[in-house]
Amino acid sequence: MSSIMQRLHDSNAFCTVSYDQIEPGLYLGSLSAAKDIDTLNKLKVSHILTIDTCVLPRNIVELPHIKTEFIKLSDQPKEDLLSHFDSAIEFIETGLKHGSVLVHCYFGMSRSATVVIAYVMKKYRLSYSEALQMVKAKRKVVHPNDGFVAQLKLYKDMEWTINRNNMKYKLFQLNLAGSQVRVAGILPRNFHFLIQPDPGVTQSKPDPNVFRCRKCRRVLASASNLIEHHHDRKPCTKTLFIEPIAWMNVAQNVQGKLQCPKCEHKVGSFSWVMGSQCPCGARVVPAFYLVPSKVDHANVVQNVEMTC
Repeated sequence: MSSIMQRLHDSNAFCTVSYDQIEPGLYLGSLSAAKDIDTLNKLKVSHILTIDTCVLPRNIVELPHIKTEFIKLSDQPKEDLLSHFDSAIEFIETGLKHGSVLVHCYFGMSRSATVVIAYVMKKYRLSYSEALQMVKAKRKVVHPNDGFVAQLKLYKDMEWTINRNNMKYKLFQLNLAGSQVRVAGILPRNFHFLIQPDPGVTQSKPDPNVFRCRKCRRVLASASNLIEHHHDRKPCTKTLFIEPIAWMNVAQNVQGKLQCPKCEHKVGSFSWVMGSQCPCGARVVPAFYLVPSKVDHANVVQNVEMTC
């Protein structure tokens, strides 16, 4: 029997109501439990959090004594469940103050289990493995997919909150954006927040460490825009990988050259889909990079507005 079929067999989620109490008032279960009114009444459920591709039936959603929340998401490793952790945990915490909470997906093994693990991690300040053991001790079939496991570990690295300034989180979002660009050919609007402000225009608190165009001295990037990669356990500078920046105009194209917005000197390239390989051997996808020989590093900059 394959591992997937074994999981489905073990969960017995096709035809029976399946749920387990993780903590007092917090239940993790399958769609069958969320659709069964007798079960909801028995558990005194006041809040239902659904992580699935379809909403609950109307007869459940319209129950006056139950508040529902829906996160539309399939059980695929590349799905972004991480960005929902904070709001999902807030919903669970609010629900526990008013009654009982049922968190479910289709089988109650991966998507909903991931959210409950994130809740336990944040509540007790635990690592992924520690929280997994706690949840799995109550519901044996819990088994987040590999992508969700990576997201839970990143959640711990960000100290159990979503920090958009965290470089690992930015890389996670850039990878998601690259997958979307591969399909759509352009950067979807909901990912435009990844494009950073242009450091070459006036800022109230400019970064004193910048990279300038070697030809015209126009500021192209700040040190905070760097995406570090390592060779022999040391930061490599053979290629300067950076975040996408407003002057690049990369939202409408899959790949292309990067030209200085002032003198149009070629300073690098970008690719949302193919990425780029550094001479050191490291491959970065997506990749936005400056060629070291085309730019100069400056430690002090008087950031005045540039005319492009």
